[in-house]
Amino acid sequence: MLRAAGAIAAAAAISAALPDPAAARKAPRPSGFEPTLPVEAAPLPANGSIFQASYGYAALYEGNRARRIGDPVTIRLVESTTASKSVNSKSNKGGDASITPPSKGPLSFLNPNALNASSSSTFNGQGNAGQTSSLSSTLAVTIAEVRPNGTALVRGEKQMMLSQGDEWVRFSGIVRLVDIDADNIVLSTRIADARMEYSGKGALQRASKQGWLGRFFNIISPF
Repeated sequence: MLRAAGAIAAAAAISAALPDPAAARKAPRPSGFEPTLPVEAAPLPANGSIFQASYGYAALYEGNRARRIGDPVTIRLVESTTASKSVNSKSNKGGDASITPPSKGPLSFLNPNALNASSSSTFNGQGNAGQTSSLSSTLAVTIAEVRPNGTALVRGEKQMMLSQGDEWVRFSGIVRLVDIDADNIVLSTRIADARMEYSGKGALQRASKQGWLGRFFNIISPF
C-alpha cells in the first residue's frame, strides 16, 4: 500500500515538472496587420446634461462614415499591373594580318600561306521579359491612426483555412477620409503607400515550388 502511494506521488511530481504542451507552443508571430480596437474615452464627470458627446456623436454631414480609430473600412481591391521589357544587343569584330617572305635569302623557305592570320568575333543577344498581374477582391480593415491632415492609416487581414492549406490577404495604406463613401467603401487605387500581400501555405503552395535539390544545382550551375 505504501509502495503504491509512493509511485503515485512520484508520477505526480514528474507530471508537474514536465512543461504543459499547450504552454510550450510558440505564440504566433505578429504580422503587422492586426486589427486596431477603438480607443476608450475617459469617463467625464456627470454634468446633468442629457446630451453627452463622449457617448458617441456624429454630425449630420458626416453620418456613419468611418473616421475614428477602430472604425471598419471596406477596401475594394481592383489592382491590375502589366509590365514588359525587351533588350537586343549585337556586335561584330574582325581582323586579318599577312606577311610575305622574301623570295631570296635565308627566309625564302617560308610558305606565304602559313604567315596569314585572321580573327573574327560575333555576339548576338536578346532578352524579353513580361509580367501581368491582377487582384480583385474586397477586404475589411480598421482605422489604426487618424492624422491631422484628414488622412488615416488603415490595416487589416483576412485569413482562410482551407482543406489544402491556409491563405491570407493583408492590406495596409493611407486613405483620405473624404474618399470613403457612405457605405464605408474605398477603392485600393485611391490609397497611398499601399501594401498588399496575398499568400498562403499548404500542399498547393509546396507543390508549386521547386525542390531543394533543384534549387541547389541552380545555385552552383555555371550555365
